[in-house]
Amino acid sequence: MPIDPDKARGARLPDGESSYNQDKVILYHLGLGAGVPATDPKELEYTYEKNLKVLPSFAVVAGAGAIGGIAGGNIPGLQFNLASLLHGEQELILHEPLPVKADLVSSAHIPEVYDKGKAALVILEISGKEKQSGKPLFTNRFSLFIRGEGGFGGDSGPKAGNQPPDRAADGVVERKTLPQQALIYRLSGDKNPLHADPEFAKMAGFDRPIIHGLCSYGVVCKAIVDEVLDGDVAAVARYQARFAGVAFPGETYRVSYWKDGAKRILLQATSVERDAPIISNAVIELR
Repeated sequence: MPIDPDKARGARLPDGESSYNQDKVILYHLGLGAGVPATDPKELEYTYEKNLKVLPSFAVVAGAGAIGGIAGGNIPGLQFNLASLLHGEQELILHEPLPVKADLVSSAHIPEVYDKGKAALVILEISGKEKQSGKPLFTNRFSLFIRGEGGFGGDSGPKAGNQPPDRAADGVVERKTLPQQALIYRLSGDKNPLHADPEFAKMAGFDRPIIHGLCSYGVVCKAIVDEVLDGDVAAVARYQARFAGVAFPGETYRVSYWKDGAKRILLQATSVERDAPIISNAVIELR
């Protein structure tokens, strides 16, 4: 069913309430591969309640409930086949460092729908704030490609940015994932069978289940926080990335980064085993 960009653009979803606690934070971190080695004091800050800290990328699961609204066809002008939906990019703005537990109120709307020719690009913006204080915590922008729904003559949207400079990277970090990485990560909320069911993965064109794009997003975030920011999760103010390819459980991520002045880190990630892109056009901006 064709989408109607004029109806979809500006549409708002009902506000939602949710909460998270230390256990959900730790489970998310484990889903990214935290806890290796298990007794490392720095890793225990991700996996043990004592001195627990929260990776900024946790905000993508803490406030992602509105995705169900768009997937359920509850937005006027956005009725489409879910099999045509691809997550293309993710932008996260941290207004405050994330607390280890919170009651949240989330609001979501569609600020823009772009025409990519063979696809429509729908921007879903979700903001989360603390329920009691009303203090804004984060803003997520999900860029969702809907294949076969373009060609309506609209603006094609901004061009991809955050290109690394034409020089050797300032540093390279490698992170090995677990064979069961996707099975752990899916417990943070994304139960798409593409990441667990071999038969479903084959129907989607993969020889085995793949890692969630937002899991890769978190793996890369953790690598930079640990190796470049000395573990300072509060230093991250913004994180934007494009999903350039898939990753498979058990693979090794090679994360290359370039410092762009004092407040920006450009980065990309590839699979060591396949020499294939996973994350591109990415930047972490610092406070």
